[in-house]
Amino acid sequence: MSNPKLFEPITLRSITARNRIAVAPMCQYSATDGLGDDWHVQHLGARAAGGAGIVFTEVVHVSPIGRITPHCLGLWNPAQAAHLARLAAIITRCGAVPGMQIGHAGRKASTDVPWRGNKPLAIENGGWQPVGASAIPFGDGYAIPHALSIPEIAGIKAEFVASTKMARQAGMKVLELHGAHGYLVHSFLSPLSNHRRDEYGGDLAGRSRLLLELVAAVRTEWPDDLPLVVRLSCIDWMAGGLTIEDSIAIAQMLKATGQVDLIDCSSGGAVATGAKVTLHPGYQVPFAEPIRTRVGIATGAVGLITAPAHAEEIIANGRADLVLVARAVLADPAWPLRAAVALGAKPDLPPQYMRATL
Repeated sequence: MSNPKLFEPITLRSITARNRIAVAPMCQYSATDGLGDDWHVQHLGARAAGGAGIVFTEVVHVSPIGRITPHCLGLWNPAQAAHLARLAAIITRCGAVPGMQIGHAGRKASTDVPWRGNKPLAIENGGWQPVGASAIPFGDGYAIPHALSIPEIAGIKAEFVASTKMARQAGMKVLELHGAHGYLVHSFLSPLSNHRRDEYGGDLAGRSRLLLELVAAVRTEWPDDLPLVVRLSCIDWMAGGLTIEDSIAIAQMLKATGQVDLIDCSSGGAVATGAKVTLHPGYQVPFAEPIRTRVGIATGAVGLITAPAHAEEIIANGRADLVLVARAVLADPAWPLRAAVALGAKPDLPPQYMRATL
């Protein structure tokens, strides 16, 4: 194949990535008190050297109680910021654009790591009281979250702003707000978890208020020349939850702000049981495509995209502007380089690796 679209550069504001492959945020559950270590440096550096255009950190949490587990990355103090600067530096050194996903786990916080079952952690076992849009637990066995008051919501917005400032100072070049997978922002967006009767609940405009206010808030510290991405769960996969029409409307609100450059189109995660997800390669691409075409905003496609030809088809047919890859690059950090060879593009090998055979 000559001139594959997957390997054309993409420009978002002042930032140009060498191709349209991004390493999606992937939690490593390997931090101590929110502080990462050499594991995160080698993990992200290897994937940047492997040829991706943008490499996102895993979600970085804005407060201790905003973490999914006690072992998640955080960004609420300078020591954590220094580590994020190391991550930005190694990603840049290896030729990719450094991106950071920022978020708050909300009612899904205070759980153990996946390889120990991902079960809720009681306070006496090192857990904490989770918070959410409403006092509705994520599922059976989960703590009832504290329903946030309006002053408490304002406090969380301030935490996002403080973390954004440190991310900018650390050298991150793309910021992604995590509004998906049942975490705090998604818990406000979804009618399954938001039963509020104030201005942060009710209709879709009310349920979208927190997300829109966070966009405006982080932009006070995130420069106009750097791109801002929002990850959405475009559908909840169950009756009474978010639909693709809802997410198209949310994307229209985000576009109208003039502050958001790309929608990262994921799905699900609002509830522990009851969602009926149909899994197949590219199963979430049908969410990225209508948001792109009907809203007129750039989108990222994610979800079981593992074949280079499939990734090329998504970009070449205008179904999305960016392909975010997770499991494929977890298994093979050089997946983008191998995809380049498979599609007939010139692999962007670091000079130290020129003797390699792909």
